[in-house]
Amino acid sequence: MRLKFLSRTLPASESSSFLHHSFFSTVLPQSTLSTGCLQHERYSHLVRLCLQQCGEVKTHYLFDEMSHTRDRALKAGKMIHAHGLQLGFCSKGLLGNAILDLYAKCGDVDSAEKAFHSLQKRDVFAWNSVISMYSKRGLVEDVVKSIGPLLNSGVLPNEFNFSTILPACARLKDVEFGRLVHCFIVKMGLEASSFCEGALIDMYSKCNYVTDARKVFDGSMDLDTISWTSMMAGYVQVGLLEEALKVFESMLKVGHVPDQVAFVTIINAFLGLGRLDDARALFSQMPNPNVVAWNVMISGHAKRGYEVEAIEFFQNMKASGVKSTRSTLGSVLSVIASLASLDFGLLVHGEAIKQGLNSNVYVGSSLISMYAKCEKIDAAKKVFDELHEKNVVLWNAMLGGYAQSGYADEVIELFSQMKESDSHPDEFTYTSILSACASLGCLETGRQFHGFIVKKKFASNLFVANALVDMYAKSGALKEARQQFEIIKDRYNVSWNAIIVGYMQDENELEAFSMFQRMILYGIVPDEVSLASILSACANVRSLEQGKQVHCLALKSGLDKSLYAGSALIDMYAKSGAIGDADKVLYGMPQRSVVSMNSMIAGYAPKYLDRAVTLLKEMQVDGLKPSEVTYTSLLDACNEPHKLNIGTQIHCLIVKRGLLYDEEFLGVSLLCMYKNSLRDTDAGILFEEFKNRESAIIWTALISGHTQNDCNEEALHFFREMHSCNVLPDQATFVSVLRACAVLSSLQEGRQIHALIYNTGYVSDELTTSALVDMYAKCGEVKCSAQVFDEMNSKNGKVSEGRQIFDTMVNYGIQPRVDHCACVVDLLGRWGFLKEAEDFINSLKFEPDAMIWAALLGACRIHGDEIRGRRAAEKLIELEPENSSPYVLLSNIYAATGNWDEVNALRRRMREKRVQKFPGCSWIVVGQKTNLFIAGDKSHPKAYEIEQVLKDLVLLMREDRYAPEVDSLLHEEE
Repeated sequence: MRLKFLSRTLPASESSSFLHHSFFSTVLPQSTLSTGCLQHERYSHLVRLCLQQCGEVKTHYLFDEMSHTRDRALKAGKMIHAHGLQLGFCSKGLLGNAILDLYAKCGDVDSAEKAFHSLQKRDVFAWNSVISMYSKRGLVEDVVKSIGPLLNSGVLPNEFNFSTILPACARLKDVEFGRLVHCFIVKMGLEASSFCEGALIDMYSKCNYVTDARKVFDGSMDLDTISWTSMMAGYVQVGLLEEALKVFESMLKVGHVPDQVAFVTIINAFLGLGRLDDARALFSQMPNPNVVAWNVMISGHAKRGYEVEAIEFFQNMKASGVKSTRSTLGSVLSVIASLASLDFGLLVHGEAIKQGLNSNVYVGSSLISMYAKCEKIDAAKKVFDELHEKNVVLWNAMLGGYAQSGYADEVIELFSQMKESDSHPDEFTYTSILSACASLGCLETGRQFHGFIVKKKFASNLFVANALVDMYAKSGALKEARQQFEIIKDRYNVSWNAIIVGYMQDENELEAFSMFQRMILYGIVPDEVSLASILSACANVRSLEQGKQVHCLALKSGLDKSLYAGSALIDMYAKSGAIGDADKVLYGMPQRSVVSMNSMIAGYAPKYLDRAVTLLKEMQVDGLKPSEVTYTSLLDACNEPHKLNIGTQIHCLIVKRGLLYDEEFLGVSLLCMYKNSLRDTDAGILFEEFKNRESAIIWTALISGHTQNDCNEEALHFFREMHSCNVLPDQATFVSVLRACAVLSSLQEGRQIHALIYNTGYVSDELTTSALVDMYAKCGEVKCSAQVFDEMNSKNGKVSEGRQIFDTMVNYGIQPRVDHCACVVDLLGRWGFLKEAEDFINSLKFEPDAMIWAALLGACRIHGDEIRGRRAAEKLIELEPENSSPYVLLSNIYAATGNWDEVNALRRRMREKRVQKFPGCSWIVVGQKTNLFIAGDKSHPKAYEIEQVLKDLVLLMREDRYAPEVDSLLHEEE
């Protein structure tokens, strides 16, 4: 009757299935056995059925098949359990353990816990089943909590218990509890068990206690592959990549064959060291690499700037028949986003749809970011809208997409929608948005979100606090950035990096040095970001000695050969003139990259262009693809007519590579190259080829190029054309075009530009207003010049601050260049501190050059200091005997004090030495035409009539007894 009951409990479709056959084909007839034997046979049969199902679940299947097998086994288990209860021996012995084990293997936590608690005797196997279930289900805290009741129950744990509990400690990063477990293992004499050894090495490694892991590792007599791999993974996790490689080499020497995990671990180490060739070689040795290995190769190449190679690995993975995971698609989409390769992005989107991964949160967020980076924000929003279940990750992705695309209003609106939805903003929401605001320089939007952060009490969160520092720093609000930085209690590398990088971007190298030193004093070990930043600061101020000290720090931390720190070292040495040291660093790196080669080319190009071109050829031989930065460095060095041939060849290479040279980066360099080579026609033709006519930078490059070549009429023409194209000028545009107006004395055009400056809000900009003052003065409108000067918000003549900056620079061990010293002399001299300026020159440890004496002489001219002016002029004449400027300036000083004898003596000296003064010139605009007059020149078509009028004016002046005031004129003799 009970057997019939069991068959009735099965679904109709299952009545002829395995249970039906199992039960009815093997149970012996009741009539031939005694009751005791029959009960024993039934008990044994149920045990066999249960163990059979446990074996089925344990067998490895594909994902879909596994799910079906587990469901079927769980149903069978419940039927076996029910039948056991009917027969009254479900909580006894082997059957009770088998039912518990089946529930545990099927992941039915509630049923397993009930079966466990109903057992009459809970032995070590029962505990193993429950603890393993907790571990597989990710309930790591329950795993750790189970050790107490296990020990209190009087059951001695075995090696399998410990090998399950230790990984839970690793996942919780609870090394203290792990040490207690280690003590139990030693007490019970299980330290030599391969299960326990491997678990201990893994636990200590994942908790970043690699020294303890190594002690266990070195004390082992018989290491298995898992233990070797755990030790390698521990070293990789803490960044000791070379140590990981040594362990791998030792593993191979003793004859262990690496498994997939070991391969992936060492490939990660090679990628981390920038040894991409070694990573590829090891990957090629893997038998049937799994999806994890492919993912590591894809993401590793992408992180190091080899985006094209990352995509090639993805294509090879597809060709080999390995299915993509969400990690694969996420990594590839990130690569596509960085390349802005929309066409390939669409193909990957199709792949995601085909595999049913497009609704995955991780893939969905990557798709949103990809479309946003490809400037397809509507497509990103469509992906976002089509995802029915929107968690905080998706909201964060869409918010970041809007912010990065410059849609500040949409960011605020979407943020409001997020707050109204079930998803609540987390620290990563604010971190993501603040990072986007930082990259855009959206200071006001960032301040609004800062208000939200304070209101929601996220300001104390370390990630958010760091993002606030970064946002304010990158937006140029260094004072607020510093305030936020000082609030952070538990600062770590990211915090320090944010403020150091901020000062660097603000060109405040001295403050960056100060913060870097402070970071060292706090015991924070510099990482690659901080080292690269401070090396850039050393490069900017040409501080070779300090750069060498930072190089020592990089050596100590093993980062001297890393991608960014190594490239920064090359850049520092190259800019400091130590080109030989830069070469040593480059050729000492395990693998040359595009970034390191670019740094070397940029260092060689200004003085050694031929060597820079050779390096370009080496790049191509090595299979490295030159970037826009490569070509820009070379083009910027082609700044003279005799270098034009090289420049045009580089232009051809750019065209051949299919690079968009009408974009700002390359476009400006090409324009400047042609303008500096006096090839105005070629520059004009190049500009006509540009499709992007909305870039103020390119227009400014064209205008400033013409003004530098004294083609001021053409500069004004291009400014008018720029205005007609509705391109808004910026600070640099106004400065360049105002210079053209000043040279041409084009007052009318200057007034129109002044009105445009006022309307575009640049009237408070110091450089722009200074250019206005100069333009009005040179056009003869002294009153307007004075008025603009009086209305200026700030007139920096901050002598003490300037001197303090110079002194601080020297105190930090930075050797000042000649131009630094000349600036100090100019600063002191302009404001009348002539004695201090002279004392400063006398204190210099090197012989002052013409730049320094010219600065002092100019100051003496302003303040009429004849004695110091004479000394400065004599030194300047000694250094540059053919230069007329010191004669003119000194003559002006004599004339201003009425010392005409000295004026005449100076003029005789000039004649004796045959020093020629550039003739003076003046302009006057009549109608729309500017008339130019040069002293002694009679080439003007109406020169005779003009001379007659001047003679009449002189007679009238004499009749009125008007004596001309002689100020700063040194007349030429006829």
